[in-house]
Amino acid sequence: MITHILTDIEGTTTAIAFVHRSLFPYAASALEEFLARHGEEPEVAAILADVPGDPLTTLREWMAADAKVTPLKALQGLIWNQGYADGALRGHLWPDVAVELRAWHARGLHLAIYSSGSEQAQRLLFRHSEAGDLEPLFEGFFDTRMGAKREAQSYTRITEAWGAEPARILFLSDVAEELDAARAAGFATCQLVRAEDGTKPSGRHPEAADFKAVNRLLAA
Repeated sequence: MITHILTDIEGTTTAIAFVHRSLFPYAASALEEFLARHGEEPEVAAILADVPGDPLTTLREWMAADAKVTPLKALQGLIWNQGYADGALRGHLWPDVAVELRAWHARGLHLAIYSSGSEQAQRLLFRHSEAGDLEPLFEGFFDTRMGAKREAQSYTRITEAWGAEPARILFLSDVAEELDAARAAGFATCQLVRAEDGTKPSGRHPEAADFKAVNRLLAA
């Protein structure tokens, strides 16, 4: 029986376009000014210490390559925090997502996020979502500190951190390779195939067009 639901963000709860057309450009445009204003603050300085070479140059190279590296993701989270606080950003969610997340939480299911975006970025998106503050629904926000999303060991680390049995966790993602890794760690899996994002079904995992359709797996 499924008691825990772990969900990806980009392409699963949130349109890929929101990340690439709103969040990433905002962070890129604000990067230089943000570093000038906050670069010597302890939290930012600690992040920059893990960036090789000239930080500004390296960060721009990472941004251009959409690199899944922890220092970049942590810094983007801080920049997005400023954007959400200023009202320049609001977290996009597909219409079905908030309804089902609230329903699952009300049923006693345990919810958590696993995304390549930093924990801070995840919290901000759900705290400032178009559907209101959904952050309290989640017990955990896991990021690249758990490891790469296409490696089974990352999911094992999540079970240990969450204190959950792998077989009781359902992982939702649009990326088949992430689901492969989760299944190798003993998770139940479901691929979100959202037509709006152009997701292609893999044929290797149960599929759902939206979060409402996921309920049939929970009832099985």
